[in-house]
Amino acid sequence: MRRRIVALAVSALMAGGTVAMTLPAQTASAKAITCDTSQMRQQVANLKAKAQRLKHEGEYAAARRALAQADAIQKKLNACIKGDNDASKPFPR
Repeated sequence: MRRRIVALAVSALMAGGTVAMTLPAQTASAKAITCDTSQMRQQVANLKAKAQRLKHEGEYAAARRALAQADAIQKKLNACIKGDNDASKPFPR
């Protein structure tokens, strides 16, 4: 009987340790990331306008760089919006 109790206790400790290792740890330095969507949208619009102006002036390489920056900001904005939408649901799919 004593062996069974010891074996159960050891297996319970091992299983608990495994579960504790697989769960993500929240650190004290972890902060919630907030996005200023209106500012990011404004930056995208400004960069697209700048790219259009540069393209009109014949600066095609600079226009491509401005569009690449606008696309990068737009991707970050989409990720922030998606994260906010998923985080607001109690059980996301």
